[in-house]
Amino acid sequence: MKRAIPVVVLSIAGLVPVWLYEPSAGTSTVQVATPAPSVSSSSGSSDSSSTVVSGPTVTTEKGPVQVEVTFAGQEITAVKMLQQPNHPQTTAAVPKLIAETLEAQSADIDTVSGATITTEGYKESLQAAIDENASAASAAPSASAAASQVVAGPTVTTEKGPVQVEVTFEGDEIAAVRMLQQPNHPQTTAAVPKLIAETLEAQSADIDTVSGATITTEGYKESLQAAIDAKG
Repeated sequence: MKRAIPVVVLSIAGLVPVWLYEPSAGTSTVQVATPAPSVSSSSGSSDSSSTVVSGPTVTTEKGPVQVEVTFAGQEITAVKMLQQPNHPQTTAAVPKLIAETLEAQSADIDTVSGATITTEGYKESLQAAIDENASAASAAPSASAAASQVVAGPTVTTEKGPVQVEVTFEGDEIAAVRMLQQPNHPQTTAAVPKLIAETLEAQSADIDTVSGATITTEGYKESLQAAIDAKG
């Protein structure tokens, strides 16, 4: 009887690991968001920054679909899914849809077999983003007229006194001229409006001398030309 005790103990010890072992529950995960490929623009576009536009959320039978599009000017450089159905066919279709979009540079792409509903929602959200980017671009001012540039010409010393002009450019156009310094003389006071009017009409310093204000005119033209040259 004494020999039987160790056998029982060992048997119990052998069962302990069995009791403590719990099999892990089987789980499966589905990646909802497929990362968009990173595509850099190789075009010679003058746009120095990208524009990111989110399309609207399109409700489909499979679930919501929404895209985010990155533009360099009008070129589509990247597409990312913000929302998509949690479905294997969708997960497989998204990379194909994005690749076709980057190639076609539009929403005029083929339907991915087995993901017709997702494709239609994708194309609708994508087209809306494209339209919004085009609308914003047409409403924006041109690069040359986006901002005014103010340039002060140098001070020119004349027999009558110092002469200095300030020129406002809009792109390459002279939009305004202002006298920063001028001789305190009646002829100068009368001549300045004529000089400015002629400058705006000629869009250069190639203007006529105002009678009775020859010295002021020469100083004005010298300061004006220097401002035009400084603007480039």
